[in-house]
Amino acid sequence: MTATASLPTLDRLGSTVPPDTDVLAVALQWFDSFAQALQSGDVDNTLSLLLEDVFWRDMLSLTWDIRTFQGAHKVRQFLTDQLPLFPISSCKLRKHLVQLQTPYPDIAWIQAFFDFETPIGIASGVFRLVPLRDGSWKAHAVYTNLEDLKGHPEKHGPLRDHQPNHGKWAAKRAREIEFLDEEPRVVVIGAGHGGLCAAARLKMLGVNALVVDKNERIGDNWRNRYEALCLHDPVWYDHMPYLPFPPSWPVYTPALKIADWLESYAHSMELNVWTSSSVMSVVPGTSKRWKVSVAREGGSERVFEVDNVVFAIGFGGNKGRVPDIPGMDEFKGQILHSSHHKFASDHGGKKVAVIGSCTSAHDICADYVESGVDVTMVQRGPTYVMSAKEGVPRAMVNFWEGGPPTDVADRMGASFPRHLAIPLAQRLTRAIAEADKELLDGLRARGFKLTFGIQDAGFALLGSSQVGGFYFDVGASQLIIDGKIKLKSDGPIKKITSSGLLFEDGSTLDADVILFATGYSDARTAYLELLPSSLAPQLQPIWGLNAEGELNSATREVGIPGIYCVMGNFAMGRFESKHLALQIKAYEEGLLGKRYHA
Repeated sequence: MTATASLPTLDRLGSTVPPDTDVLAVALQWFDSFAQALQSGDVDNTLSLLLEDVFWRDMLSLTWDIRTFQGAHKVRQFLTDQLPLFPISSCKLRKHLVQLQTPYPDIAWIQAFFDFETPIGIASGVFRLVPLRDGSWKAHAVYTNLEDLKGHPEKHGPLRDHQPNHGKWAAKRAREIEFLDEEPRVVVIGAGHGGLCAAARLKMLGVNALVVDKNERIGDNWRNRYEALCLHDPVWYDHMPYLPFPPSWPVYTPALKIADWLESYAHSMELNVWTSSSVMSVVPGTSKRWKVSVAREGGSERVFEVDNVVFAIGFGGNKGRVPDIPGMDEFKGQILHSSHHKFASDHGGKKVAVIGSCTSAHDICADYVESGVDVTMVQRGPTYVMSAKEGVPRAMVNFWEGGPPTDVADRMGASFPRHLAIPLAQRLTRAIAEADKELLDGLRARGFKLTFGIQDAGFALLGSSQVGGFYFDVGASQLIIDGKIKLKSDGPIKKITSSGLLFEDGSTLDADVILFATGYSDARTAYLELLPSSLAPQLQPIWGLNAEGELNSATREVGIPGIYCVMGNFAMGRFESKHLALQIKAYEEGLLGKRYHA
């Protein structure tokens, strides 16, 4: 991702915000002109209300895709191409959500939400206005988002089932889960949070989905991981659709607790999940686009034909990526990946080398220390570290106690294209580092290699670009500073010997166990295990950022019609699962138009 953006600072704009500014009046005046221009299809007048370096991000509402257009020339082309196809009507400003924001002393904007319609969709938007030298205001960012398909509302609230059910619910659910009366219209592979969010969204749109998971119980993808695993995102960031966590829920959720929640969520939402089952193949069908073969416990097999298949299998199908290091066959101890590690007590009395220095490595090393195990972290490259205490409340201010409602926070977050968010993240990263100065200085003194991340933008770009490279400290950093977690960071590994590790500088590290906390394999590998090999050239990159700063394939088709990808954290699962479900529902109803690729 190479594009850069400049923040609309007051110095750059040559402006100020007068203290007596009537924020609502400014927003209303601008929005009236904006709505009139859009509704008349007047591209020139629309552009006259935008800065030259404006960003416009659209999620499905005007493109049937997730796109970001940076700069007036690209926005002009986008609007010229798409407004005739998506004529806009019924524009309305949400007056109660108009707000002057000053994230920094030299930045001020008016943020506002609005609603609009197209012939097939009910949509929402966000804009941010900045002041100019002449006293006028123009938009530096516009976000448009498809909320619902006309005529196809979600079946909850007043549209829920109003009929009493006397003694028939259990039998009805048993038949639904087994698909005895109706074939599934979508198959979702994987019952993690992403798969369950997708299934719940599809259910609310009246699309019957089967979720297939190889584990014995829903939640085993968390339950079977290392014992010390805990979410480092706060509870307000991790709500799932329709069923938020109770107010007593801890801020940081232990893995076993989230596993049980996923199981209860599937039951409460009445999702049709087959556990101890595996999708064996996804091949072109006869009556529909895809034939999906599912093997069940006991040896039985069901074959379904569906138009859409959702892969919700995590990063690389959760298959650990182990670097190719010479000498692995010579090692006399145990070698394993973090995905196969469970209890620190399994290695009591042994010397353990953990290769890796991001979240899993820190969690596992800290667990070893608490269990009295001799452990050394082998750091191969620099890591971004911020403390959960100082960093998380700053980085996730909209998903913290007292923040806006989740649906508002989701749209606020989505309205910041990644290219625009980079300079803001750089400022945030510096502020967190200053607050964490003592911690970071202590790590440096121990020889721990630190980075501020890609483009000095902290954890956000690291996560979206390479699925890692960071650690939110909840205690392991102090264990490194205190020497309780030993550290080896002064040279690359040359080979594995019979007794441990040999480094390029000639130093050695004895170990009985070598544990790789080195991430996961290319996600496409797991797709190609199920899809025909002939489709490999069509399979697009999965994860990482494209030139517009959008995630490759996530929440969309993966370059193969009808094959969708669900990936990401709980917040993505909650918010973007709606976009995935809307695309599938639109296809089934004959509403899905051509995706905008210009």
